[in-house]
Amino acid sequence: MKHKIGLFLDTEPFEGGAFQYSQTILEAVSALPRDRFDVVAALTNDSWSGQMKRHDLKALKVSFGFWKHFPGKRLSGYLPMTPWRKFARSFHAPSKFLNAQLCDLWIFPAQDIFTYLLPLPALGSIHDLMHRYEPQFPEVSAGGEYGKRERHYRHLCACAKGIVVDSEVGRKQVLESYRISPQRIHVLPYVARREIKKEEDSPLFDDRHPLPEKFIFYPAQFWQHKNHRVLILALALLREKIPDIHLVFTGTGKNGFTSLEKLIGDVKVSRHVTFSGYVSDADMACFYRRARAMMMPTFFGPTNIPPLEAMTNGCPTAVSDIYGMREQLGSASLYFNPSSAEEVAQVMEKLWCDDKLCDELSRQGLLRTSQWNQGHFNRMLSQILSEVLAPVNS
Repeated sequence: MKHKIGLFLDTEPFEGGAFQYSQTILEAVSALPRDRFDVVAALTNDSWSGQMKRHDLKALKVSFGFWKHFPGKRLSGYLPMTPWRKFARSFHAPSKFLNAQLCDLWIFPAQDIFTYLLPLPALGSIHDLMHRYEPQFPEVSAGGEYGKRERHYRHLCACAKGIVVDSEVGRKQVLESYRISPQRIHVLPYVARREIKKEEDSPLFDDRHPLPEKFIFYPAQFWQHKNHRVLILALALLREKIPDIHLVFTGTGKNGFTSLEKLIGDVKVSRHVTFSGYVSDADMACFYRRARAMMMPTFFGPTNIPPLEAMTNGCPTAVSDIYGMREQLGSASLYFNPSSAEEVAQVMEKLWCDDKLCDELSRQGLLRTSQWNQGHFNRMLSQILSEVLAPVNS
């Protein structure tokens, strides 16, 4: 039996991981066997127009107009979902338009409100539930954020036909957090996008990003949970022992940036730190290839995309020993306690000084990413779609 699949694309490049993940889903959907699936993509912004040209997909431009914000993020958690989903298609123009496409299933890769606000058969995504597991960080709990996230994920779990998670740890967390059948949860591990792998620098890269000859790299927006501060504290412990040690950060300022700048001044390591700001996808591979190593001291999981991008470019990695990170990276990474500046400093010193260790981590990383790449991801998504679309009594 042939099925019609819809892909809803609403993210934009500045949204970081959600946009990157949506790109990998787009590539996987475009690779679905056409003897089993017809595919259509619904776009809400122009960020995806160029990518549609590279994929043999029918693309629909969906205009939300007034409905983009009402009901929107402020009200969605308070709407009675059952009557909304029952009647929305009769008066809500985007719902009417997308229902008219007669898709058997719509994929929503960005875990956004439209997974349930659009009354469609949905395969949703849950990337993390860190508001439950790390509620001490204000970005997931303060100002009503915790309650908003709880309502959001309850609606998503109640309405979606199936849910994709990043790991077995992620699956366990959804099961213990919400009342949902285990059969509705499907593990689809993250993968590095093909575009992140480059052999040559982008034109004029050095003009845009003057970098030290040797550096430890951390690509992350400056949220408190990203834990840049432990790298600065570790750097302060090493600066006299290793005078040329240097950190490079990319990303835009968030709620942890001001305090990080103050800390850098307080421990007197300003000359050892470079801020490179927002970096385009085209340039990011160059950072990974030039870096001595990538260190990611985040408190959030279950897993993360940057270590995969680093390994794909042969960059040695070291990450927080939390949640599903060992499940994701295995022996291809070093691990550390993200709360211990002393332990982070020990790992940082090893990466800076031990050439053989870095060579081995690079080799292990390339091996790991060859064993789980976009092709594997594509085939697993196809299998998940078949399972979600299978008749209930089969």
